[in-house]
Amino acid sequence: MADINWTAKTAVAPGLSERPAGAADRAGEGHAPISDIIELLFFAYRDFVGDPDEVLSKLGFGRAHHRVLHFVTRNPGMKVADLLDILNITKQSLARVLKQLVDEDYVLQKEGAQDRRQRLLYATPKGEALSRKLDALQTERITRAFAELGPGAHDAARRFLTAMIDADNRDGVLRLIARADRAAKRE
Repeated sequence: MADINWTAKTAVAPGLSERPAGAADRAGEGHAPISDIIELLFFAYRDFVGDPDEVLSKLGFGRAHHRVLHFVTRNPGMKVADLLDILNITKQSLARVLKQLVDEDYVLQKEGAQDRRQRLLYATPKGEALSRKLDALQTERITRAFAELGPGAHDAARRFLTAMIDADNRDGVLRLIARADRAAKRE
């Protein structure tokens, strides 16, 4: 497959009509929305979480459980406070989800060694197995999409998604991902 070069004027996915030249440049405050991309993000997210949703619903879990399990599995020993920051949810919402994951032996909570007030989170073997299953479903979908786009798709997607994150949060997010990737390579 040929390498695809995306620009604001030439970015057209198969089956979609081309936007007027400069339309992407005009998007933003006071300008017409980029409705096709907004809608594609909605539909992509729907399908991206749809496969794991089926697995989770059979366990009585939802998307919040998935997100908690994902980050706890990727970051063993994560503090509850850090997870709250990442997920940007209330303590009450996290407490409900965590209680269920702990009660059903997917996540283990331990006191911090230096500070007993800290609650550190670890995925149990059962939690790791579920996380791997959910990751595999989403990895399969992403891999299929990258194969359709050709060489450079992973890097382009990574740049796009990074740029979508608020600028003041990007470095922290990238550090979190890099730290989890390093830990996974050591295993």
